[in-house]
Amino acid sequence: MIRVENLTKYYGDVCAIKDVNFTVHDGEILGFLGPNGAGKTTTLRIITTYLTPTAGTVYIDDLNIAEHSNELRSRIGYLPELNPMYAEMPVIDLLVFVASARGITGRRFKEALGRVMESCGIREVLHRLVGELSKGYRQRVGLAMAMIHDPEILIMDEPSAGLDPNQIVEIRALIKELGKEKTVIMSSHILQEVQAVADRMVILNKGQVVADGTTTDLMAGFEGKAQLTLEVKKATKKSIQGLATKFTDIQIQVDNIKNGAGILELEYPTGQDLREQIFGYAVESGWVVLEMSRRQARLEDIFRSLTVEEGGAHA
Repeated sequence: MIRVENLTKYYGDVCAIKDVNFTVHDGEILGFLGPNGAGKTTTLRIITTYLTPTAGTVYIDDLNIAEHSNELRSRIGYLPELNPMYAEMPVIDLLVFVASARGITGRRFKEALGRVMESCGIREVLHRLVGELSKGYRQRVGLAMAMIHDPEILIMDEPSAGLDPNQIVEIRALIKELGKEKTVIMSSHILQEVQAVADRMVILNKGQVVADGTTTDLMAGFEGKAQLTLEVKKATKKSIQGLATKFTDIQIQVDNIKNGAGILELEYPTGQDLREQIFGYAVESGWVVLEMSRRQARLEDIFRSLTVEEGGAHA
């Protein structure tokens, strides 16, 4: 298990993260979410022992990363967002180089190569130059580099960045497969990417944890708004105003009614279902309801509510 406790990091006078706390259980895929600049990469670099925290620490199976960094590095595989590679090297030579840096040679290397070729799907590009590979295959080779020593923990920073839709689907499937055998932390600023593969999410904003839980947990704790769209005819301005007067929890967000016909968009607390009452009011008011559709709060709404500043998006 990984325990991140009161993690704080300053770069000069700038606080990148402050009092960050979360845990990652063995065999779990944790989605580490947040807008650009939220502190995700800093946190991951500290967990991998690449950076030293200003305060706080990380424990991996009760071993402090500050006191056991060499031992713990052998248990962690790291795929950074900008994965360093030698473009002029064939993939096989690059893997030989990375493995030898970890003391993996001879028969051990052959066994490790066979394992990562299959798990990362790179057999067909093994003898091609890295610089000739597509972005998707480069990510696969990057994963092979991170996994050549068979780590029990795999940390990936924006693994789908720059990939096309087909490559994203492939990387998602690969991560889910790897999660069956390893503990995985995957960072992203794209909610859908994390939601597709993660067992649990930690959301970071301005260097602090603002949410931690499964999709169900986060939805259950969100006091958001339900939205209801009505397409109507024969609606008068007076009767539309009367709707908001009769139902004080309802707010009219959009009123595109012209000559009695058009679209109304209503909003009310997500814990209520006012469709029956609204429909009854419409009938009483002589409206013809052509369509009624409801949209509950979604995970995207939760993410935006936690990470978008009032008056504009987070920089």
